[in-house]
Amino acid sequence: MILPIVAYGHPVLRQVAEDIDPAAYPDLDKLIADMWETMYASNGVGLAAPQINRPIRLFVVDSEQIFANKDEDDDEDYPDAPGYKGVFLNAHIVEEAGDDWAYNEGCLSIPRIREDIYRAEEVTVRYLDENLKQQERTFNGVTGRIILHEYDHIDGKLFIDHLSPLKRKLMKRKLDDISRGAIRTDYRMLFPKK
Repeated sequence: MILPIVAYGHPVLRQVAEDIDPAAYPDLDKLIADMWETMYASNGVGLAAPQINRPIRLFVVDSEQIFANKDEDDDEDYPDAPGYKGVFLNAHIVEEAGDDWAYNEGCLSIPRIREDIYRAEEVTVRYLDENLKQQERTFNGVTGRIILHEYDHIDGKLFIDHLSPLKRKLMKRKLDDISRGAIRTDYRMLFPKK
């Protein structure tokens, strides 16, 4: 089932999400399937549970589609090709490493705004995968970036928090329009209550 995406200004996007006991969450498989369906229907490459109004530490990532749809003229060489597709439950960052690098990011919860955001080259994450097996892996390139972006969501942060106060001030009108529902998207959105 395709779920509405929570829009900027909704309080769930600023909550630090909770770890969950998968055994106590009977519809977890269905929720994960709905998240995949919602992410693909919205043309996303990652989706965190807070973006569908669930304050839990869960997100999905599919960077494989970036490489599958890469332009032939794109000569950028990413170390994570051909990408990664997976579920991250109860994720916690173990370490970030390497130099910060810029990449133009957007967010389904903040439509029509894109900015260059600096993030670490590598991230090591401890999490449960879709089979509820404990994992600890290091990711880099675009995949690492998507994981860091989605991880921000489960920590109550947004990509715009990485911008200077001046840049955020310059986009205030656009952000206000999003939180008021004065925008159109190709996907359903859940706007903050007025």
